[in-house]
Amino acid sequence: MSGSISQDQISTLLRRNQLSVTEGRRRILEVFMEAGIALSHHDIEEKTSERLDRVTVYRTLQTFLEKGIMHTIPTTDNSVLYALCKDTCGDGHHHDDHVHFICEICGTTTCLDGLTIPFITLPDGYQVSQVNMIVNGRCKKCAA
Repeated sequence: MSGSISQDQISTLLRRNQLSVTEGRRRILEVFMEAGIALSHHDIEEKTSERLDRVTVYRTLQTFLEKGIMHTIPTTDNSVLYALCKDTCGDGHHHDDHVHFICEICGTTTCLDGLTIPFITLPDGYQVSQVNMIVNGRCKKCAA
């Protein structure tokens, strides 16, 4: 585990969201915090396979989505990526209206927290449930 991530931070995050502190939940959060980028279900399984089975990973991700600990990012191939939410998200309410960047070279997906999605006014009768903005290009590593 990297020096900037402590088990206390992970435990505090789980308790703040009224979740039991289990090895599976701690390990999955640790994987995301160390990666610092969006991950697929497969990525998470690979990084936790020695400790966690597929069903545990799936259930944990669903719980984190419901609690506002993670959000999903749609992809062009209709798969889903998962990323950690900011502190403003909560139980069933995501407020992560930021831009997602997908590198065309390495495939890495990154949350660009400093860029917000513009406000969109819909015609009468329409209701927004979620807005996603994805920018494609070359990340810092691949553009160099």
